[in-house]
Amino acid sequence: MAAGVEAAVSEGRLPPGATLPPVREVAALAGVSPGTAAAAYRLLRERGVIETAGRRGTRVRSRPASTFREEIRVEVPPGVRDLSKGNPDPRLLPPLHEALAVAARAHEERPAMYGTGDDEELLALAGRRLRTDGVPAAPLAITSGTLDAVERVLTAHLRPGDAIAVEDPGWTALLDLVAVLGLRPVPMRLDDEGPLPEQLDRALRAGARAVVMTARAQNPTGAAVSAARAGELRELLAAHPEVLLVEDDHGAGFVELPLHPLAGATTRWIHVRSTAKSLGPDLRLAPVTGDPVTLERLRGRQRLAAGWVSHLLQHAVAHLWRTNAADPATVAASYAARRNGLVTALAERGVRAYGRTGLNVWIPVADESTAITRLLARGWACAPGARNRIGSPPALRLTVSSLDLPEIEPLAADLAAALTPAPIGRYG
Repeated sequence: MAAGVEAAVSEGRLPPGATLPPVREVAALAGVSPGTAAAAYRLLRERGVIETAGRRGTRVRSRPASTFREEIRVEVPPGVRDLSKGNPDPRLLPPLHEALAVAARAHEERPAMYGTGDDEELLALAGRRLRTDGVPAAPLAITSGTLDAVERVLTAHLRPGDAIAVEDPGWTALLDLVAVLGLRPVPMRLDDEGPLPEQLDRALRAGARAVVMTARAQNPTGAAVSAARAGELRELLAAHPEVLLVEDDHGAGFVELPLHPLAGATTRWIHVRSTAKSLGPDLRLAPVTGDPVTLERLRGRQRLAAGWVSHLLQHAVAHLWRTNAADPATVAASYAARRNGLVTALAERGVRAYGRTGLNVWIPVADESTAITRLLARGWACAPGARNRIGSPPALRLTVSSLDLPEIEPLAADLAAALTPAPIGRYG
């Protein structure tokens, strides 16, 4: 059924915007069960061919082709609260006026020209923060965000066809990057404490040449690697010293739990600390540390492309860190109140949800399309879990950043009414 619809779209027999029949109607027309028809619709939505638009039904997307995972989304009708974006709360980001003014004055005094290295103050501040969190002392570099660092390192170390262990469910941008680079993803399931040891062991035995893990605020589940889990994972990684370890700690600055780093467990490794969620996505900056060979390869790739990260941004971030413009404890407490409040309110209504840290709550469901449609009808939009998943079961991702505390109970009530929770204990 899915192949037939996709062929009709490709051949122009179903134009962009064309409305498809409801699930039960198409099931009757095709002579199959509603479950089979729903599965076909789900597959089409996961492939970016169709989209669900609430009461307006299901229709062919305006760009009906296999797309990046972030393009697997739900059209949000006017008046619906959008909890799908994954952005931080702007109210919790520090003001940039003073930091940018300081950066501008520094530029006037000493303009950054070709050949200027990374800002020494920023490197020193980043180094102290990393060592305080237990990350081994190692060379440092500045990149334009987490994905920039990861792309350069993977490109330098791996070749198309190489296997790479990734979290499942995981970060959509990383999963897209893996596909674009022609790498072979080996999914690792996880629980609240991070990737399951048996899953990492299986991936390593399957020949994974690189492993990408999230230290805290895992997107989309909120998992955070515990001290006990870190010990287990380090032991497994130490038995494969040739494997490249990429550790993502974008949760620094807005997560209440301490870091239990894996950095240094293998010979080749990097630890990336983005400032996007704690200081602002548009700053586009992430300090990176790692072994000398890997860091030099990263810098080499950087020199061949952008060359460097704007020193205006580097000076601004250094000023924000030096003056403690953002209080991590206050920010973390605000997100935790909203996240934990929603998880608890759902549990009281018999709905299992996950969100140990970070900005999101992950809710296993029996069927994403049905749950999203019902939730839209109640005035809420969330992100389909399909874009985060490789083989893990269906789920929804809700970002709590824009929620106000009084909204939690009404949202939980509407979710409980809309969902048929799947009896799943470990994200699948």
